[in-house]
Amino acid sequence: MTRDEHDSPRGDVADRSATTENGGDDAPWFGAGVVGVAGASFFSDTGHEITTAILPSFITATLHASAGVLGLVEGLSDGLMGLAKLGAGPLANQPHRRSRLASGGYLGTAVATGLIGLSVAVWQVGVLRALAWFSRGVRSPARDSILASVAPARAYGRAFGLERAGDNLGAVAGPLLAAVLVAWIGIRPALYLAAVPGAFAVVAITLAARASRDKLPAARRAFSFEFRRLQKAGLLRPMIPVAAFELGNVATTLLILRAMQLLQQGGLTLTAATSLAILIYAAHNAFGALVAFIGGHWIDRAGPRVVFASAALLYVVAYSGFAIPHQSWWTLLIFFSLAGSGIGLAETAESTLVARALPDELRGSGFGMLGAIQAGGDFASSAVVGLLYAVASPVIGFAYAAAWMLVALAGSAALRTPVANADAHPAN
Repeated sequence: MTRDEHDSPRGDVADRSATTENGGDDAPWFGAGVVGVAGASFFSDTGHEITTAILPSFITATLHASAGVLGLVEGLSDGLMGLAKLGAGPLANQPHRRSRLASGGYLGTAVATGLIGLSVAVWQVGVLRALAWFSRGVRSPARDSILASVAPARAYGRAFGLERAGDNLGAVAGPLLAAVLVAWIGIRPALYLAAVPGAFAVVAITLAARASRDKLPAARRAFSFEFRRLQKAGLLRPMIPVAAFELGNVATTLLILRAMQLLQQGGLTLTAATSLAILIYAAHNAFGALVAFIGGHWIDRAGPRVVFASAALLYVVAYSGFAIPHQSWWTLLIFFSLAGSGIGLAETAESTLVARALPDELRGSGFGMLGAIQAGGDFASSAVVGLLYAVASPVIGFAYAAAWMLVALAGSAALRTPVANADAHPAN
């Protein structure tokens, strides 16, 4: 694949249109809007990753549930998030609604995440986790549409890479804070404090939305999923390997649980194993942040396809490692780092693909569809792998996930930047 198929204004109508919308090809990409979106992702992820890091111990040790229940809670939450993204996508097509959708979604995530600490039964955890993830779903298409409206088309990879880096850095800060807070004040109080960073996220996304308001007209349109126009824009075929990837994308709570159990088998206590697993998970997210930022620059040069394929390959190796019994902390660190690198590359490639393929008035629907595929695949993966983990063995569960990553790798040839045609744009 040549660079022109991905990056040249001559070869991509959507890129040319977006360049005009966002202030010209020479416009700086590292502006207040891009930084605000990345900051919102950082703060929000810091908050809910405190809960994510603690949740395996809270559900299995405090509430005495199984790995299957943990996988089901995470899977159902991901599924509901996907429905929310799909429904909120068409609303985010309209610039005047993006700020409210994004701010409200970040606020809902913060509040529901903090309330998990009050739970005394697993079903309560499930409801609150689902509410937090529903709020994430509502905000995501609006956030991504805001980002695409403030970044120049030539730098979509870098802009989405920075946003993913902020998200993953928050997922470093969150587990580190979780480890400190659990040791200092205990599990439940630590869960309460998870709401605090979310308040900063609301402020950051509100400032980013203001930076985008003067970029685009505040047109009002009827609610529509725009499936036909997305199909004409060429977005559906690339979603096939994306769906396969997400069907293998296991919830990180199951990776943390696997690490905890392997470390306990090595002689550590539950408390020590939990703390060490959280620190290893923080390294996973640190690699995700670094690789997402580098991957964004790589995408702007080479396009999403090779970056996405590399992500799937990294996951195949990582899941093969998680299937191995009797590991030390440093081997777990390697496999966590590979998985973190894989998600950093894949999410940046997927978001950049949608931003490049569509004009602004369709991006909400495009990001909503992408989010629904991501969350629906994550639901299926987390639920199935969690059940296989509990009733068969972790080896079978991770082998199932690795098989889907191989399918995604094989299908990555379809992950080309579509060329938007005249039918993808509204009639004059």
